[in-house]
Amino acid sequence: MKVRKLLKSMGTDKRYTFTAIVEKFSLKNGFRNLPLRTILLTNVKHEEKLVADHVWLTCGRRIYSAILIPGDLIQFDARIKEYEKGYKGRREDVYKPISRDYCLSYPTKIKVLIRGFKKESKEYERKNNSLTKF
Repeated sequence: MKVRKLLKSMGTDKRYTFTAIVEKFSLKNGFRNLPLRTILLTNVKHEEKLVADHVWLTCGRRIYSAILIPGDLIQFDARIKEYEKGYKGRREDVYKPISRDYCLSYPTKIKVLIRGFKKESKEYERKNNSLTKF
């Protein structure tokens, strides 16, 4: 992902302001397979420069309090975090080498700039997929 190299160059030592489009909400398995709610943000930009085509975040209380729906254009502050990705298991038939990537974490100051900005979003028409229904 060439776009995320811009995240690497920005550094991990301070917070930055980003804008993004809420694409959808989902669930992932957490500790002991307990479900964790997640949110997919697309077209993540910092100062009008595209820094990531998509970012998955775990939903916390700040995201819940913003009452987001798919298609919203939002603004938020976040830190950049480095993480390892790839397969770390023991299966020999799976080859995904471990590499380093960058993501956003600890989102704060979440504001909805335009409600329903992306109406052609796949999840926009689904009324039951907003955070208030979780």
